[in-house]
Amino acid sequence: MSLDKRKQAFITLGQFLSQFTTTGILKKEEVPFNDLFFEVFTTQIKRAEEYNSWFTQNNVLFAFDSWAKTLTKESIEQWLQDYNIQSTSDKTIAVIMAGNIPLVGFHDFLCVAITGNKVLAKLSSNDKYFIPLIAKYLEYVEPSFKGTFNFTEEKLQNYDAVIATGSNNTARYFDYYFGKHPHIIRKSRNSVAVLDGNETHEQLENLSDDIFRYYGLGCRNVSKIFIPRNYDFDKLFKAVYKHKDILNYTKYANNYDYNKAVYLMSLFDIKENGFLMLKEDKSYASPIASLFYEFYDDFDSLKTKLKDDSDKVQCITSELNIEDSVKFGQTQLPKLWNYADNVDTVNFLITL
Repeated sequence: MSLDKRKQAFITLGQFLSQFTTTGILKKEEVPFNDLFFEVFTTQIKRAEEYNSWFTQNNVLFAFDSWAKTLTKESIEQWLQDYNIQSTSDKTIAVIMAGNIPLVGFHDFLCVAITGNKVLAKLSSNDKYFIPLIAKYLEYVEPSFKGTFNFTEEKLQNYDAVIATGSNNTARYFDYYFGKHPHIIRKSRNSVAVLDGNETHEQLENLSDDIFRYYGLGCRNVSKIFIPRNYDFDKLFKAVYKHKDILNYTKYANNYDYNKAVYLMSLFDIKENGFLMLKEDKSYASPIASLFYEFYDDFDSLKTKLKDDSDKVQCITSELNIEDSVKFGQTQLPKLWNYADNVDTVNFLITL
């Protein structure tokens, strides 16, 4: 199968996914194979929360909508233009996927498939329905894909390379089991925001989306902010107020109550507004319903620190001049070339 056919298949997938957005689900008659798949996907989206209570319909639709806007001809061509990708490959790539947010493993799936390799996927129990459905849709769009997508719950066997995503703890096991094969092994990372106190209310509202989207469970969610001394926290609290209804979600509320109790019993000094707690902490990974903050005195020194800690940071968002940062509100809208852990997955695959 040619590269052009693989590209076109994913472009068609993007058109299919464009029917599922946060503003509603609307069937488009011109989309290929809708009679077979539209109702199936609609039902699965509505039932997702039954299998994983964090996968609310709004969050699932946001993930679908984001991928629909990414899988365009222009975006795919721009992404792949500098790679020398062969038409076919006989490599089987074992992909161990996370499941913290909807479709979090899809980019690895896409990279393996678009480079002409075979996918041998081990799905997370938290997100095991959508990607197999997508794979089946792709097989209808491009029959040459048949036999190239395999999903297993058994021990992984007969593969040429591994892409595995997990926690710092599981990464040690991945290293042990897969270290003899070519591999990409990802560990825990978190995203941060850098503020100078001059941000507008609208900018801070955008930042609040980076904090609360997916209930803060993604590695691209902002879990920590860096702020100058004497920062006016009221500005931030007023901006995040748009997300006040998040406390109506029981699981989030339970985490908020639990973490607040832990902080209070430990006599930590926290600032809170009823649904978000701010705690001064040098760590990067904050618990659900919490946001860590750290003061900085010198902007250049902070940029040096973030470079030194690059193995802990997935994404930086700021309205300031920071290399490779994104604007507020954009952390959960990565481009195809924004690779997790800054490891070029496509280059890894085409140089095996």
